Amino acid sequence: MGIFSRFTKNQSEATTAPASFLNPHSTLGELDLYLIAEGRHEQLWKALGAHVRRDSAGELLGTAFSVWAPNAHAVSLIGDNNFWDKNTHQMLRIGSSGIWEIFIADVGAGTKYKFAVCTIDGRWVDHADPMARATQIPPLTASVVEESTYSWNDNSWLENRATFQPWRSPISVYEVHLGSWRLGLDYRQLAIELVDYVRSQGFTHVEFLPVTEHPYGPSWGYQVTSFFAPTSRFGTPDDFKFLVDALHTAGIGVILDWVPAHFPKDEWALAKFDGTALYEHADPRLGEHPDWGTLIFNFGRNEVRNFLVASALYWLTEFHIDGLRVDAVASMLYLDYSRKAGEWLPNKNGGRENLEAVQLLQEATSTAYKTHPGIMMIAEESTAWSGVTRETSSGGLGFGFKWNMGWMHDTLEYLQHDPIHRVYHHNEVTFSILYAWSENFMLPLSHDEVVHGKGQLVNKFPGDRWQKTATLRALYGFMWAHPGKKLLFMGSEFAQNDEWSESAGLQWYLTEYGEHQGVQKCVAEINGLYKAIPSLWEKDTSSEGFTWLVGNDGAANVVAFARWDDHATPFVSVTNFSPMPHIQYQLPFPTAGTWTEVLNTDDLAYGGSGISNSPIQIIDEAHLVSEVRVPPLSTVWFKRS
Repeated sequence: MGIFSRFTKNQSEATTAPASFLNPHSTLGELDLYLIAEGRHEQLWKALGAHVRRDSAGELLGTAFSVWAPNAHAVSLIGDNNFWDKNTHQMLRIGSSGIWEIFIADVGAGTKYKFAVCTIDGRWVDHADPMARATQIPPLTASVVEESTYSWNDNSWLENRATFQPWRSPISVYEVHLGSWRLGLDYRQLAIELVDYVRSQGFTHVEFLPVTEHPYGPSWGYQVTSFFAPTSRFGTPDDFKFLVDALHTAGIGVILDWVPAHFPKDEWALAKFDGTALYEHADPRLGEHPDWGTLIFNFGRNEVRNFLVASALYWLTEFHIDGLRVDAVASMLYLDYSRKAGEWLPNKNGGRENLEAVQLLQEATSTAYKTHPGIMMIAEESTAWSGVTRETSSGGLGFGFKWNMGWMHDTLEYLQHDPIHRVYHHNEVTFSILYAWSENFMLPLSHDEVVHGKGQLVNKFPGDRWQKTATLRALYGFMWAHPGKKLLFMGSEFAQNDEWSESAGLQWYLTEYGEHQGVQKCVAEINGLYKAIPSLWEKDTSSEGFTWLVGNDGAANVVAFARWDDHATPFVSVTNFSPMPHIQYQLPFPTAGTWTEVLNTDDLAYGGSGISNSPIQIIDEAHLVSEVRVPPLSTVWFKRS
């Protein structure tokens, strides 16, 4: 039997100890209990869950376990140390906190465990630890006692990050699903192969689809059951730290998808944890997601909000993560999201805004930026909600960046038209500039665009095979020159043919063929130039960094603009979305000087036709228009020397 714990005679209610009467190996003090009740414990993972205890000589004493289950009649620790018998280690309720705890001697890292909870209606249900930092490999569902022994090697990276200004820096993100980038690789193998590849392609960051543990692989990690545990499919938490460390050593930042919007209904996980709607709303109009068959967190509950904020901070703190991309923000913000009339409840003011979710997001972003300067909080938000990237002190949500779903949708819609019809849709490729500085944007060509019957990017475009790959290269040149940070899903950088499948992996064999090598080489060189040209990113969030040169030539399918850096250094991008070359195109340059072509997506090395430009001399500020050669389906960049 555990220290200070015992059942009453009917085994339906446990002894409650005063908050001041904690066992000597407890992870909980009076301050912890106060902060948890207030929803302000920023390091909740150090108070709750399973924690190995050692003496001053480093010898194992045992493991302290604690869990929040305020409406439970009783809780037992079950595991492979006691043959999963709920009668062996009954836990003690600590005061009125709703927290139960126990210390078990001689139990250490690797022990599998769960909490057997006697619910408010008298049923016993075995639950995984909500605060588990490691789990069994799915479909097994037990939690695992974890004790990190990892020593980090990224001190210089973290020191530099503390003064990093992402909105004034080049950000080019490679979005990755770990399990299917190359099938069969674990965290430590990815630390070699993925790191080498991302570095060779020139991306500044990787973004991982959720690594938080999830039982159903085809959910891609978006139905999370363990918000503090990296998936065990690819190794241990220390193995994942090794991967992050290797990326940092290579100069590559790491962003994680984080999913606070919802969670699965699995009984062994968070759902009805103590027999009541503890983490979720009790009312299905607030607590169930109609599209995904999942439960929605009760954002208005202090302890739940604390659980989620602490989860965000956990990844930033313990795994040195450089940014969190928050999934499905729109579904959190609107009470009527995907609901018909009568299926939702208005807020206290009678509106459709989820005020409690707003509070949660503001707490998460403000606390993350306060505790980890230089990181990025990124919102996947698909509506016109105002102030997503405005500071919380001004009523905004406090994110650093918002995915520009409008740019993505309009641009792909434009490019799916036959070129002869694009003249009637020219506004689709120019409209994004009208709102480009209303938020701090990131331009995403993400996994969502290459699944569910949408096909791969290269196959969205009309024309023969050459025209499809040429259009893809032109799109990348246009995208990297356009205001906003960049994100590209894996496989798109070499023009993968088939729609992405998490079970099939990427079609790496295609990179043996010239047309795919050409796209891959083009992306790598675009990334290299992008990082080297401050005009492309230094004033991303200011209209002063952009000037239209050609915005209304829909008949020629041409757009051209200048970008500027802090020193008023100009850069020019011109894109021809027509399959016809413009050999004597009259392009107005922003200043006099010698303008040299530094990128041409029509280069023979990329699989293009090879139409290019010699250096262009403009000596008179009064006559800035010059003839240029704009190849078919291409983007050309000019830099002034």
